[in-house]
Amino acid sequence: MPFPDWLARLNRRVINPVLGRLADRLPPLAVVVHRGRTSDRAYRTPVLAFRDGDGFVIALTYGPDRDWVKNVRAADGCTLIRAGRKLLLHRPQIVGEAEGVPPMPGWIRPAVRRLGVKAFLRLQGGPVA
Repeated sequence: MPFPDWLARLNRRVINPVLGRLADRLPPLAVVVHRGRTSDRAYRTPVLAFRDGDGFVIALTYGPDRDWVKNVRAADGCTLIRAGRKLLLHRPQIVGEAEGVPPMPGWIRPAVRRLGVKAFLRLQGGPVA
């Protein structure tokens, strides 16, 4: 079950502005840089991003219906800033429990399961040239 909407609002207004200052330098934290579908405004969303082959996987703790996920899917990609590096990611694909929990470090798996995360965003790509 995704986190409740009130917690998402609290995170957006209070926690994300603070976390956003550190997220792009402290893996597994990262920042997804994306553009609004209608506003074309640039947004930065802090996430937990884990390496997955030639890309990354992000646990969708608030579910797949969040605006930032819709923006990334509509644009067919985003920029991910992780450990101070910019990565261009594309081919966003939502995967769920049916496909199994995507690869992520063993220390985070129990927390993801306990939180009831059932959807993940998988993206492919690499460093910005």
